[in-house]
Amino acid sequence: MLIQNDTAQADIRIEKLANGHDASRLGAFACGTRLTLRLQVPRRLGASAVVLRICRDGEGDTDMPLAFVDTHASVDTYELTLDTAALCGECGHGLFYYEYLFLRGLDTLFSDSINNVDMTLSQHSACRFRLLIHEAGYETPDWFKGGTMYHVFVDRFFRGAGAVEERASAVINSDWENGIPQYAPIAGAPLSNNVFFGGNLWGVAEKLDRLASLGVSVLYLSPVFAAYSNHRYDTADYEKIDGLLGGDEAFDHLIREAHARGMRVILDGVFNHTGDDSRYFNRRGTYPEVGAYQSRLSPYARWFSFRNFPNEYECWWNIEIMPRLQHANEECRHYFTAAGGICEKWLLRGADGWRLDVADELSDEFLDELRATVKAATDGEGLIIGEVWENAADKIAYGKRRRYFGGRQLDSVMNYPFRNAVLALLQDGDAETFYNILTELYGSYPTSVSHSLMNLLGTHDTERFLTTLGDSGRDDELSNDELARRRLSPEDRAAALQKMKLAATLQFTVFGVPSVYYGDEAGLEGYHDPFCRMPYPWGREDEDLLSHYRALGALRQRSTALKNGDFRFTHCQKDAFAYERVSADGRLLVVANVGATLHLPLEGAWNNALTGDRVDLSSGALVVPPMSALVLESC
Repeated sequence: MLIQNDTAQADIRIEKLANGHDASRLGAFACGTRLTLRLQVPRRLGASAVVLRICRDGEGDTDMPLAFVDTHASVDTYELTLDTAALCGECGHGLFYYEYLFLRGLDTLFSDSINNVDMTLSQHSACRFRLLIHEAGYETPDWFKGGTMYHVFVDRFFRGAGAVEERASAVINSDWENGIPQYAPIAGAPLSNNVFFGGNLWGVAEKLDRLASLGVSVLYLSPVFAAYSNHRYDTADYEKIDGLLGGDEAFDHLIREAHARGMRVILDGVFNHTGDDSRYFNRRGTYPEVGAYQSRLSPYARWFSFRNFPNEYECWWNIEIMPRLQHANEECRHYFTAAGGICEKWLLRGADGWRLDVADELSDEFLDELRATVKAATDGEGLIIGEVWENAADKIAYGKRRRYFGGRQLDSVMNYPFRNAVLALLQDGDAETFYNILTELYGSYPTSVSHSLMNLLGTHDTERFLTTLGDSGRDDELSNDELARRRLSPEDRAAALQKMKLAATLQFTVFGVPSVYYGDEAGLEGYHDPFCRMPYPWGREDEDLLSHYRALGALRQRSTALKNGDFRFTHCQKDAFAYERVSADGRLLVVANVGATLHLPLEGAWNNALTGDRVDLSSGALVVPPMSALVLESC
């Protein structure tokens, strides 16, 4: 990496070698790796020595001088080799922070990094580099890498023809094409969420061939266990599939049909809280078992925390219909995490992994036990993805540093920072922020995690990405009555669709796995929850956008570079960038431009990877129109 510093007028080159191989843009390594830090420091900087100052998270600093190696062309080379096993000690993993000190006689310059890879110099200690050492042998399931995920909000996807139960508490909205999801007068106000559109698991199975045409290899289902509400994040019974979705029979059918097509199925694990109308809490007396709300003698009484029995209890975000589970109680925790528990039960039934809701609120003990059980039950192939909205390498949640990627917890996380990066690019024209966000992520996570990132543009918790691109900020300005029926103008929609195609191109080609929120590929609009959960527009899709997604899905199916290839930015300026994905037998170059027409110098023979057409480089440059992205494949 090359570091420019205006004050010192010096260029310093830093290299990292992991067991002798270049790892300069990485910041996470297996325990036991011999990590060599090599700095090339121009003499004009005036440094007489270079020191590494490093500390384990929460501990004191240690200074380690780099050894002077040689001088060539007025550039001094310094080196230091770290034994990561010695750094970590018996635990076999650890999080460290470090900086470089350039000693210059009367003063000292300090390294400063905004993205954990690139460096500037400062007159004082500033932002340190992050070094994550994970346990040896920590890997993520190979089958997930290079795939395409599709996020199904089941009630709003498709009404299948199979049998479903009738429920007195459920109101069915039969107007699939024009119906508006039930909403509160103002955002955040109490809402029963008992109006359903009738999508079910039979319907997901009926549309598998359609999803296969998009290149989908992984289905991520919104919660499917019995629950009162249409979103089902208020679980009533973890041991039963909701009858409105077709019950256990529909689940088994979907698993068989998906696996027959080579698709995996990931379930939503809502293990931090239950519903108040559940067999465990039973506030409404719906279930024959005595729930925690009903008696202190309930077998579930210690699964919940009461401040003043029975009406004052700990809830998720103080939402009283979602009483929080107490995983400090071993019986409660083991119900989910132990062999024979809920996590293993549904894996043995055919599920291929879990997306863990609010992973920040699940304890280390819970995650450690869950991973051990999941991996044992699946010969290491079960996938565990956590809902984490920030950089997960050194996340602090509720005052505690988390160790998601130390080797015993998560395989990967939902990549919300990627969404933020794309918004900075498309809304603000800020390519440098896109570069810095992605550089920091990939320079913080283990490589196997980067290959498995769940790259999203939207979810059930966010405004539809197309709506954000075309009408950003109106969520805070308009009432729910207005938002329920508001749609983009034809002009705004056309501009947003162009940006959406660019966003999807990036989503499908960066490190990780694209997660398409149902309907995004069809041009579905919608503001904040619940308007981002409209029924899928069958027969009314935007065919041009849909074709673009199909081309991207087909590319992922055939490109080894997108499965296991390295990622590297090759160019970045204020409003444009380029990056490459390179594997042993494939190379892709992606160029994105949100400014004026870009002329990027480029040599060699290239095809457009989405159309197959030969790229014209007769002028010696690649021409990239405004607000567009090109994917090139070497030939």
